[in-house]
Amino acid sequence: MRAADLPALGRVVTVDAAAALAARLRAAGKRVVFTNGVFDLVHPGHVRYLAAARAEGDALIVAVNSDRSVRAIKGPDRPVIPERERAEVLAALACVDAVLVFDEDTPERVVRAIQPDVLVKGADWPADAIVGRDTVEARGGRIVRAELATGYSTTAILERIKAARQSGGR
Repeated sequence: MRAADLPALGRVVTVDAAAALAARLRAAGKRVVFTNGVFDLVHPGHVRYLAAARAEGDALIVAVNSDRSVRAIKGPDRPVIPERERAEVLAALACVDAVLVFDEDTPERVVRAIQPDVLVKGADWPADAIVGRDTVEARGGRIVRAELATGYSTTAILERIKAARQSGGR
């Protein structure tokens, strides 16, 4: 089997395809949930967060920051995993219905296109700083600030790897 034949890749879609999916789901009476993030070095904290997001509705659409936008946010050494690979890993999770990559610094355009019923961000985000909040609330949707699993961080994982290399350990 070629990598292009894997089912998860079929769930990596364009913004337009995600918006069309969301419209079909809403027309069928389903509640569409949206979240976004970098998702570099996917760890159990990410998986738990995405499962919690999916529990807020009937379908979960995830927007992943492009490599360019990650560098703008996190610095020149990030991401570790390229955008298409990060999207593929997320699309393989049972709780994720569709994944898209966005290149803007914020997901505002994506939220406007998808018009989710529920927008989920980590509880570390102040409610008034959640991009897309106005769009979602204007159509009667809601914002959920999901608790984050403690002890998981891509940055911390990278620091441990760096420290191990510097000390000559594993």
